[in-house]
Amino acid sequence: MELFKNTNIDFLGKQKYFIGLSLLLIAIGVGSWAAKGGLKYGIDFTGGANITVRFATRPPIDRLRAAVSARIPGEVSVQEVTGENEVIIGLPLKEDVALQRERQAVVETLNETFGQKTDRLDLNNTNAQALADRLREPFQRAAIPMNDEQLLALARRILEFKNSPPRSGVLSSFDQLKEVEGVTPQVLEVIRQQCYLAPFTIRSAEVIGPKIGAEMRNKAVLAVLYALGGMLVYLALRFEFVYGLAAVIAVFHDVIITLGFFSLTDKEISLNVVAALLTLVGYSMNDTIVVFDRIRETLRLSRRELTAAIVNDSINHTLSRTVLTSGLTLISALALWLFGGPVLNGFSFALVVGVIVGTYSSIFIASPILVFWHERFQKGKRAAAPAAAK
Repeated sequence: MELFKNTNIDFLGKQKYFIGLSLLLIAIGVGSWAAKGGLKYGIDFTGGANITVRFATRPPIDRLRAAVSARIPGEVSVQEVTGENEVIIGLPLKEDVALQRERQAVVETLNETFGQKTDRLDLNNTNAQALADRLREPFQRAAIPMNDEQLLALARRILEFKNSPPRSGVLSSFDQLKEVEGVTPQVLEVIRQQCYLAPFTIRSAEVIGPKIGAEMRNKAVLAVLYALGGMLVYLALRFEFVYGLAAVIAVFHDVIITLGFFSLTDKEISLNVVAALLTLVGYSMNDTIVVFDRIRETLRLSRRELTAAIVNDSINHTLSRTVLTSGLTLISALALWLFGGPVLNGFSFALVVGVIVGTYSSIFIASPILVFWHERFQKGKRAAAPAAAK
């Protein structure tokens, strides 16, 4: 499909407006970094803990956030997992010992907020040995013939049933246990008397220490730099060094502006965002290569020197492809941003900003660099060559 036919737009004639816009966006972004003391990194890079909690019904996010924030000082994040009755509670940077202590504080807060004040055992948040110990004497009093080995096996079957889909860790009714092998009506009655069902369970708890977080942050920066360096070498071999330099400058420009938007909107930089930035690097580079390939082909056919007219002609010939590819990618990224939920919000936001910035940088940043380099250095070399020969 060709959206635009025989276009003759003077893209390079408008380069000063877009270069000015880029400089403005970079200045605003860097200014925001400086004002806020740097980018806002997530727990992946600063250290902390992510605790995943599953509820029997849709979790009350506001009530949960208020309860946890009142108990634990610092900035605590509570993110709902789209499509699941789960939340991810993020605790801020602490020492390893404090993180373990505050993990226990989260569990206690959940019990106080959503649990029951009773001496019965919480079946949704216990282990097999604790359950077996709790049921041993009541089973003896109820004349249920079961030795310790059989009792522990029963407790394990109950918890395996609880943790299997679709329950995934949370029982909403004791009647569900009727499906478990060995749970007779008499056994079920004893379990009702000795246990209760909290409306939540702790699915997992991941603790990332400050040193590991800092190491991951450094590796993320190196990953982006290595990607840019590898692409510079590739383009230098496929085209010329100046082509690779122009493309890398354009991609670096895209990354800086995208990070500036993250600072302005106060969004966290997480591993998902780094993955999006690496995706952006590849996407923007590919878009730039398409334009460069057309420029090289035009130069080969016309046997002329690189000029602004040739670059404009090449951009116009690839305009339909650029709009179609970038437009469809942008629609997908927007859908992911709007409907993907909080877990993918940072990833999709980086793609939305990156696709827009990356598309115009291929035209208004990378291409003008080629023309500038040619007019400033290549023409000078060719002019100096005859003089040197004389």
